[in-house]
This record gives sequence, C-alpha cells and structure tokens, in this order.
Amino acid sequence: MREVDLAVFVAAHENGAVVIDVREPDEYESGHVPGARLIPVHRLSRHLGEVPLGQRVYLICHAGNRSLAAAETLGRAGIDAVSVAGGTVGWQRAGKPVTLGSRP
Repeated sequence: MREVDLAVFVAAHENGAVVIDVREPDEYESGHVPGARLIPVHRLSRHLGEVPLGQRVYLICHAGNRSLAAAETLGRAGIDAVSVAGGTVGWQRAGKPVTLGSRP
C-alpha cells in the first residue's frame, strides 16, 4: 500500500520532504501543513510535470482517502508517492502547526 503513518511523515517533513495537498482550495486555505503545495486531486493528472521525480512525494488531504487515491495515480505514472495516513486532521491532532491562506 502507498501509505505512511504520521510519525514517518513528521520526520520526513522535518527533513524537507516534498508535500502536496490534494484537497480543494478552500480546504487548503483554512489550514494546511507548512510548505505543502496545493494540487487538487481532480487536477493532479494534468499537473504531473510539476511533481518532482527522483524523490518521495508525500500527499495529504483531510483524512487520507483522497491522498491515497492520488498516491495510486502518481505511482502508476512512475512517481514515488505516498499518502499520509490521518491527513491534515491527524497532523493537527498531533499538535503540529498549520499555515492559513493560499501560500505554502
């Protein structure tokens, strides 16, 4: 399965991991993982060229369902992508900060 638990993601994020938030813009603006780039899941296939190759990409959504589907999509395209189990909700429950607004 293309999913990692929150502890793995937290460590990766602290080390500068590439993070893509696959939620809708209004969800992203209401609070997202610092540094996460927004590419809504329904637009992901049109933006494959913007996803870095040669490194793991962490996908996050609200709770983990959309990001898991997105990880499968990117995996079929040959990209090392994983979903963050628990999503942004899990991130916040762990006491991690979020960024408000449209900037990563």
